[in-house]
Amino acid sequence: MHQSDDSAMALIPARGGSKGIPGKNLKDVGGVPLVARSIRAAQASAKVTRVVVSTDDDAIAAVSLEYGAEVVRRPAVLANDTASSESALLHALDLFAADGSLPSSIVFLQCTSPFTTGQQIDKVLTALQPKNVNSAFAVAPWHGFLWRDDGRGINHDPQQARQRRQDLEPSFLETGAIYAMKTAAFLNCGSRFCAPWRPVVLEDSGPEIDTTSDLELCRNLAVIEPS
Repeated sequence: MHQSDDSAMALIPARGGSKGIPGKNLKDVGGVPLVARSIRAAQASAKVTRVVVSTDDDAIAAVSLEYGAEVVRRPAVLANDTASSESALLHALDLFAADGSLPSSIVFLQCTSPFTTGQQIDKVLTALQPKNVNSAFAVAPWHGFLWRDDGRGINHDPQQARQRRQDLEPSFLETGAIYAMKTAAFLNCGSRFCAPWRPVVLEDSGPEIDTTSDLELCRNLAVIEPS
């Protein structure tokens, strides 16, 4: 098995079933299906050399091929509500390993983040360059006051003088949009978080789609996104 020293494969899990938003991965934002937006983002990356969609769904497979991605058909057992994204990634890598080659790194993209850009993907992949980093992931700055449901402050003490937001200890929210892993480390640990890992701050990652309201928000934002 040969690994290229500079190759990066984008892997996009996109199953057909979704309880929250039926057919979610084919919903359009800005006139483009969500899975296709992820494909386009990967194609716009300067570091990604191969774009692969893992799916169990004929319609998603057809759209993915139309937009220039390779397609891996995964079995139903890896596409149900309890199957992890990691299981889909490992399944695809097992197939590519059988062909005799694997990329040196992979970048896992989620279709639920429709505003991911190639530049952002490159920034997360660049974080893998140090030898002591095995995985990296996108985070966004969080500037609010966090509370527990029992009334305790998480990032502040409500019994002390009220701080200004800008004086709070910096917090960062995992966006869920982009995860990059060195392939060997990922195959060894089986998780998108392969220690040592590094968060990568992205200022304008955009919202993630979990609900129909999120979908409508993204459609409205897409009207004004740069062409």
